[in-house]
Amino acid sequence: MPSLTHLPADTPIDDIMAVLDRDGALILDNVISPAEADAFREELRPYVEATSPGRDGFTGRKTTRTGALVARSKTARAAVLDTRIRAICDKVLLPNCERYQLHLTQLIRIMPGEPAQPIHRDRWAWGRYLKGIEPQLNTIWALTDFTEANGATQVIPGSIDWPDKRVAEPAEIGRAVMQRGSVLIYTGTVFHSGGANVSDEDRWGLNITYTLGWLRQEENQYLSCPPEIARTLDPELQGLIGYAMGSYALGYYTPPLPAGEGPEIVPPEFALGRADGAPSMGTAQMREAVTADKPGA
Repeated sequence: MPSLTHLPADTPIDDIMAVLDRDGALILDNVISPAEADAFREELRPYVEATSPGRDGFTGRKTTRTGALVARSKTARAAVLDTRIRAICDKVLLPNCERYQLHLTQLIRIMPGEPAQPIHRDRWAWGRYLKGIEPQLNTIWALTDFTEANGATQVIPGSIDWPDKRVAEPAEIGRAVMQRGSVLIYTGTVFHSGGANVSDEDRWGLNITYTLGWLRQEENQYLSCPPEIARTLDPELQGLIGYAMGSYALGYYTPPLPAGEGPEIVPPEFALGRADGAPSMGTAQMREAVTADKPGA
């Protein structure tokens, strides 16, 4: 069984990227303390315990998936903005977009008796259309210890170069065994899945994922965190969940008001009271970025 590389939480970004570029996955140890992980779990417990299990073998008939965590949890908001994770996002995603965005927040609880999830690539959320670029960066924060018995994530290190139809042999599958408070980091291209829980305890993992700003998000943040909640958040977080232009002409809207009672073509920040209503798409810098070296654009 291959082993995933474990690195200290304060590892320099270049060292992290060397492993991620090679394996597609790694574990940052002790990003938060076990006590902080326990407190995080207690904060989310009411929502998790009210969540029904999935209805098929992929989502898991003994697995619950609880979302809308930016709206529900102050601790989740801090995790989304974690500077160490964002530095990795910068390296992985910014080469292919003007800005990246939050793709999803989901507390995944794998309960006893759940078999292993089918091995897959998360980038398949967009089908098999994207070629040649990495569309997302994923994290799973261990809010309980991850063990081989309780469903530690299965990961195939180095599978980023595999064709989509390649099937992993059992000897190629590693396990993300880690102490609560640690974080599994993996790309959208690496093959992986939830592990089987053959123990008598739940496995809690907080899945926070980021994606290119010009792609559709898996979790619809505008419905999970509507303007009346989003306007209470830190501006950086508002932009990350999608209340900002993704590029010069990506993300503007027109408030559907009676004629003459509202502006036309305003950025998402207008919905949060952070724009004046003057007709606008993106900034001049955004326009320059998308028209540079493109005669006639």
